[in-house]
Amino acid sequence: MTSTASSTDTRQGQAPHDQRPSWPQRLRRFGYTARPVVDVRDRLVPPYAEPGARMWQVLGVPPTLADRVARWSGWGGPLLVTLLAGVMRFWHLGSPKAVIFDETYYAKDAWALVHRGFEVNWDKNANDLVIQSNGHVKIPLDAAYVVHPPVGKYVIGLGELMFGFNPFGWRFMTAVLGTLSVLMLCRIGRRLFRSTFLGCLAGALLAVDGLAFVMSRTSLLDGVLTFFVLAAFGCLLIDRDRARARLAAALPADADGRIRPDAHLAQTLSLGLRPYRWAAGILLGLAIGTKWNGLYILAAFCVMAVLWDAASRRVAGAPFAFAAALRRDTGITFLATVPVAIGVYLVSWTGWILSPADGSGGYFRNWAATAGKGGHFTFLPDWLRSLWHYEHEVYKFHVGLSSPHTYQSNPWSWLVDGRPVSYYYVSPSPGVDGCPSDAGAKCAREVLALGTPLLWWAACFAVLYVLWRWAFRRDWRAGAIACGVAAGYLPWFMYQERTIFFFYAVVFVPFLCLAVAMLLGAIIGPPGSGDTRRVVGAVGAGVLVLLIAWNFIYFWPLYTGMSIPIEQWRSRMWLDTWI
Repeated sequence: MTSTASSTDTRQGQAPHDQRPSWPQRLRRFGYTARPVVDVRDRLVPPYAEPGARMWQVLGVPPTLADRVARWSGWGGPLLVTLLAGVMRFWHLGSPKAVIFDETYYAKDAWALVHRGFEVNWDKNANDLVIQSNGHVKIPLDAAYVVHPPVGKYVIGLGELMFGFNPFGWRFMTAVLGTLSVLMLCRIGRRLFRSTFLGCLAGALLAVDGLAFVMSRTSLLDGVLTFFVLAAFGCLLIDRDRARARLAAALPADADGRIRPDAHLAQTLSLGLRPYRWAAGILLGLAIGTKWNGLYILAAFCVMAVLWDAASRRVAGAPFAFAAALRRDTGITFLATVPVAIGVYLVSWTGWILSPADGSGGYFRNWAATAGKGGHFTFLPDWLRSLWHYEHEVYKFHVGLSSPHTYQSNPWSWLVDGRPVSYYYVSPSPGVDGCPSDAGAKCAREVLALGTPLLWWAACFAVLYVLWRWAFRRDWRAGAIACGVAAGYLPWFMYQERTIFFFYAVVFVPFLCLAVAMLLGAIIGPPGSGDTRRVVGAVGAGVLVLLIAWNFIYFWPLYTGMSIPIEQWRSRMWLDTWI
């Protein structure tokens, strides 16, 4: 009996449950290393890396000035990178002097919105008239059916109000937002990595990405969407730091003055109204009011914010951190984002709502009083019922859009720059329109929405590194970057039969730059590495950054519409799918 029992007991020889390896121990085979025991305050709010003055002293800068430069590098570095990005983006911004690609929709819609409050139908030859007359054209009266919300077009219209209905005017605000996006990314990267150098590096990578550059110089909605999404991410990041600082300030200190976890306090402490979370809700509402794919980003960022709250309370000592976050933080997260975003979205339609409902106002503005008269929900205001019908029709358009286009692409090809979009192409003769007189043949003048190839190909590896670091090193920074990429990228895989384009990817380009900066930081080596390790890593990372910068310069003529001999144009067509 004893022998039989022993032979059938499958648990014999196994360690008791409390002696089995913990999940961190099991993850060591994948590179996980446990955090050293430190003050809880430093885990909740890690300190920034102290800027050093040694480099400036080596360059001969006086010690007092070197200390001052190092102290102000947190803003000085980002501002210098932003200045470079701004000069590039505003250089010959009005060139080509033409309505290129989808500017034919958004530039004219913006002009109508800021003057009439709703979009209108333009004549077929309106583009030529606008260019020839420098924008002095009469705005039509009849409303147009458009499929994108108005916020991005209002933003474009601000530039037109300031500088006129011309190429410079309708590209001005996208250039401003593209430049400010570089500044925001520098500061976001600095806060995320606690390193001014890595923050400025991420911003510099965005400054020299071809897709972000072209979108900053073109009157399309996706660059505006990118700005609002990045700003919302930055607000959530600030909110995370402020919430964790509040937790750290409330925790008790031991006899040695070290902050210690407190289960009851971490489980029950209220973190206040959290104004930056409300600001994020407003920005996400503006993102949705620019293009509907902002809805996916809203959902992803809300989940990320709740997970951040749970992690903060866990570090502070909460035994049931996720339950505490759901009870104490989820309510404010929901109120500050979803209702606020919906409210901002509705307010963005004010021009359409206030337009006449007698058939002379916005498209479908009179639907509730005509075709929609009677039926359900008649207790709602007519403008709301008409707007709901409009939105439903737009939804059907978006999900059913399958008209073939020369430059459409599948999202599987986006990360490798598989199919860029040509916004503008002409073939000037020698001596005409910037084509050298000795070219011997016609030139090519093109604006190509192409991501800087070496940056995007490096980003493929950086995304894999970020996913590994998030999954096996439990690095929340990697998770935040992965969330930004996934929110802007993965939803398009649900619409692979729809007509979609590579330039939609610009919304997650800043997060790709953060991923590459994180990878470069790992190549350089962590603090405390030996001199040889740091030198070799710095050389390797520096070579990659210089190659990316060279790659951007090499493709500069294709980003700015410069006339180049046709052979030089062909030499830049690295892949057949780029033509």
